[in-house]
Amino acid sequence: MNKRELGRAALQAFGLDSEIDLPQLDVLIAIWAPSKEFGKDREPETMVATVAQRLNIDPSRASRMVSDLIGKGLARRAVSQTDARRTIVELTDRGRAIVDAVRRFKYLVMGEFLSSWTEEERKTFKPLLERFVSWADEAWAIGPERFAKEVNEIAEGLARKCAS
Repeated sequence: MNKRELGRAALQAFGLDSEIDLPQLDVLIAIWAPSKEFGKDREPETMVATVAQRLNIDPSRASRMVSDLIGKGLARRAVSQTDARRTIVELTDRGRAIVDAVRRFKYLVMGEFLSSWTEEERKTFKPLLERFVSWADEAWAIGPERFAKEVNEIAEGLARKCAS
């Protein structure tokens, strides 16, 4: 999952890999904003700053990527329904269709894999996966400060090896 093979495979399967790349797919999903995929983020509307926050990227990079997707007709800017001074980002019908197709592809592949598991294995796996995802969200929220000493030691070792 870390290498994102399923996303890459989905883009290839649908012939979309020449139109969008994985980072752009990430932005489409961040704009779509499923309630459980971005932790405690429950914003009803998505701004470029929200995309940057959800993907943990620089706001200027998020802005460029959103603009690229707007240029491709996959997203559009709109006026917030809650605050007319805010500009939000929404998926176009085509952008939404791509997100839906990729998600359905991932579910098909994962479903095929999990279909060979016993009912007991699936019942055991689900709460463990939820626990892991919850931990990962909490770990990212804490940030690297928690391991500052260890990170510093690793960085020093890296610097020594690269200087050689």
